Amino acid sequence: MSWHLGRLAAFDLETTGVDVEVDRIVTAALHALGGGEAGESHEWLADPRIEIPAEATAVHGITTERARMDGDPADMVADQVAAFLAVQVRDGVPVVGHNAPYDLTLLDRELRRYKLPTLAERIGDRPLHVIDTRVLDQHAVPYRKRVSETQGARQLITLAQFYGLEWDDEAAHGCSYDALIAARVAHRIGTLAHTRRRDWPERVLAERRLRFNAFRDLTLAELHALQIDLAAEQAAGLQKHFHKTDPNAVVDGAWPLRPWVEPTTEGAPA
Repeated sequence: MSWHLGRLAAFDLETTGVDVEVDRIVTAALHALGGGEAGESHEWLADPRIEIPAEATAVHGITTERARMDGDPADMVADQVAAFLAVQVRDGVPVVGHNAPYDLTLLDRELRRYKLPTLAERIGDRPLHVIDTRVLDQHAVPYRKRVSETQGARQLITLAQFYGLEWDDEAAHGCSYDALIAARVAHRIGTLAHTRRRDWPERVLAERRLRFNAFRDLTLAELHALQIDLAAEQAAGLQKHFHKTDPNAVVDGAWPLRPWVEPTTEGAPA
């Protein structure tokens, strides 16, 4: 069975900010779907134990007051998210998301923050296979331009529009909606990879130098390994672009998880 036709575990977080090392989970969604089996969905609202900045609330709509009133303890949410994700991985189901290193790394740091088993510890020797729609799309459609000054070429809304999916502005930036859209985008990318070029939609054919064929007839392990290389290549290209204005810019190409670095205690008071 082609990788896009099997079971998928769609995963997304909404958080207090964009720094995976310090920010916290506010909402989480995991949807196991496809593969000819019944769907299974889980959603969480957490009390992150810190103030939710107004900028983050403007994205996902969750205020500090609501999180404190209705949210479950942050450690319980992180534990339950990781537990459900681990079940899927141990069953051989790939994790699907848009910009996977953000969500997987932030979850990893939350688990470490509360001294809970990491996802790697929970899955043991089972391989973690990830499908990242941002990485796949950037390779398949390398020359897509920004839609507008406010809508970038690789935003999830842009991918949804390009792959012929309806987009609901009201539901967007809710983790459940974004997870499901990412899964559908992954399916569309896989479908194009396994469809003759002459049968592709006109909006796809209008783009230059399409490379969907790179994803054809791959196992999940092969697709995962390919994305490791592609993510590193894409990060290097972005870093080179940034160096035009900032010679010290660094773009992390680690995928699908940024390595954990133990905090140093050097210089700390005794």
